Amino acid sequence: MSGNDLEEIVYKNALINAVKHKGKAHPGSVIGSIMSSHAELRSHAKEVGSAAGKIVAKVNAMDPELQKSELEKLGGLKEEKKKVEEKGLSDLPDVEGEVVLRFAPNPSGPLHIGHARAAVLNSEYVKRYGGKLILRIEDTDPRRVDPEAYQTIEEDLKWLGFNWDEKFIQSDRMEIYYKYAEELIKLGQAYMCTCNGADFKKLKDESKPCPCRNLSVEENLELWKKFGQMDEGDAVLRVKTDINHKNPAIRDWVAMRIVDEEHPRTGNKYRIYPMMNFSVAVDDHLMGMTHVLRGKDHLANSEKQKYLYRHFGWKIPVFIHYGRLKMDDVALSTSKARAGIEDGTYTGWDDPRLGTIRAIARRGIKRGALYELMVEIGSKMADATVSWKKVYGLNRSIIEDSSDRYFFVGKPVKVQIANLPEEEEGTIKRHLHPNFPERGDREIPFTGKVYLTLDDVSRTGKGILRLMDAVNIRFKEGSCKCCGEKIAVYHSSNLEEAREAGAHIVQWVPVAKSIVADVVMPDASVVSGFIEPAASKLKVDDIVQLERFGFARVDEVGDKIRFYFTHK
Repeated sequence: MSGNDLEEIVYKNALINAVKHKGKAHPGSVIGSIMSSHAELRSHAKEVGSAAGKIVAKVNAMDPELQKSELEKLGGLKEEKKKVEEKGLSDLPDVEGEVVLRFAPNPSGPLHIGHARAAVLNSEYVKRYGGKLILRIEDTDPRRVDPEAYQTIEEDLKWLGFNWDEKFIQSDRMEIYYKYAEELIKLGQAYMCTCNGADFKKLKDESKPCPCRNLSVEENLELWKKFGQMDEGDAVLRVKTDINHKNPAIRDWVAMRIVDEEHPRTGNKYRIYPMMNFSVAVDDHLMGMTHVLRGKDHLANSEKQKYLYRHFGWKIPVFIHYGRLKMDDVALSTSKARAGIEDGTYTGWDDPRLGTIRAIARRGIKRGALYELMVEIGSKMADATVSWKKVYGLNRSIIEDSSDRYFFVGKPVKVQIANLPEEEEGTIKRHLHPNFPERGDREIPFTGKVYLTLDDVSRTGKGILRLMDAVNIRFKEGSCKCCGEKIAVYHSSNLEEAREAGAHIVQWVPVAKSIVADVVMPDASVVSGFIEPAASKLKVDDIVQLERFGFARVDEVGDKIRFYFTHK
C-alpha cells in the first residue's frame, strides 16, 4: 500500500471519529478502527500510528462543519458498520502505536474457560493493534504451584491458538524483585514490619500506623538483610500507601513475606517471596505493558499497584477490568476440581464435567467456538453467564460440514427380521455427508439381523418402523419385550408407505461386522452400543455425527471405538 493510500484511510477514519465525538478525534480510537476494518494494515502498526498522530492533529484543528464537509466528500459514515465492536470487542483506550499485553496465569493447574477469556482478549487486541504478547507464569507462591502445570498451560494455550512473543517465569526473577524491594526501602516507601498480624490489622482498620512505619531507612535495611534468617511470620515488608485510604485492604499492603515451602523449580534456594501485587507491578513495568486486562475482582489490586508505580516514578499502564464469567453447570474452580480429582469424583483434568480447556477440547469443542464466544463477550465490566447452548451453537456451525455421518445404536437390542425377501438383502450405501456426495459413500451390510435402540423398539407399538434406507418392519403384538433378541416381521420396502403411516425412521447397525462403541457423555456416564462397519476407518480426534444421536469426537480406536459426546 502506498503512503498516499494509507494517509487517505487514516484521514477518513480520523474524520469519522471527530464527527462522532464533537470535533475531537482520539488517536487510539482511530488506530483501533483502522486495524479492525483493514486487516492488511495490522503488520504496519508503526506506520499507522505515526500517520495517525499527525493526521488526527490536523483534523482536530478543523472547524466541526469543515470536518463534516470533508467526510461527506469521502462517502460519509458508511464504514462504521464494519467495526468489530458489534461483536463485543471494543477499542482499547489510550493506544499510542503498538501495544504490549500479557497473559499471566498461576501454575496451579490446567487452564479453564475463564482463562480462555483473558488469553483470547489479549491475543485479539495484539492482532488488532500490532505489538507484543507476553506469557508470564506467576509462580511466586510455592504452595499454589502444580509442577505439571508449566507444561499443561503451554499445551492448553497452543491448542487455543495463543501465540506468545516472549515467555517469563517469575521464579526465575527473584533477584530482580529483591533489588526493587531494597530500592523501595531506600526511597523511604517500604518498611519492615515485625508486628503481630492481628495487632497490625486492628491498627490498620482504625487508620493508625504501626510502630514499624516510623523506622529509619537504615533500620529497615538492617532488618531487610536479616529477613532471610527469620522464621515464617516473624516479619513482612510493607509498601507505604495512604493509611487513611477508604479501603482498609489497600493500607500498607504486604510486598514480601517468608514462605517455608520447597518450590518445584527452585527447591529451597529462596525463602523470601514477593506477593502478587509487588512482582506483577515490577514485571509489568519492566516488560513495558501498555494495557493490563484483568477481572474486576482485581480492582483493589490495581489500586495497590498504582502506589508502587508512583513511588518509583513509573508510567502507569491502562488498567481495564472486565466482569466475572460464569458457566452453567460446570466446575471452573481449580481448587475444587483438584479436590474432586483427588477424591475420585472426577477422572482427571479432562473429565467432561469440568470447564478446563482440555476437557472442552476432548469433547470436540473447537477453539474457534471459544474465540468467537470470548470476542462476543468482550471486555465489558458487566458479568457474563455462558450457556452450553451458546457454545454448542457456535461449535455446530464449525463442525457441521466437516463431520461425516455414521449409524450408532446405544443401549442396543438385537432384532431378527422374519420373512425378509432375499432381494432386500445386500449392501446399503449412504453418503458420508448428505451435503457433500463427492466425499464418498459408506457401505452397510444388510442381512436381516440388526441392532436397534431399546427406545426405538419400544416406541413402535402396533405400528411400523422404518430402518433408514432399508425396509419397514412391524413387531408382532407381545413379541416386543425389554430384553433378549426381538423378532420383527418384514412389512415392505416402500418409504412413502412409512411416511404416510407416520412411522419413525431410525438408524440401525448390522449385527454382522458391527463395531463395539462407547460414548462418554457430558455427565461422565457412558452409553454403550455398536457402530456401523465403516467406522473402522476413523482416527483419534475425528469428529463425526452419530445420526439421531449427536456429534462426537473419537477418543480411542481399536477393537472398540471410544467417543466423547460433543453436543446434539
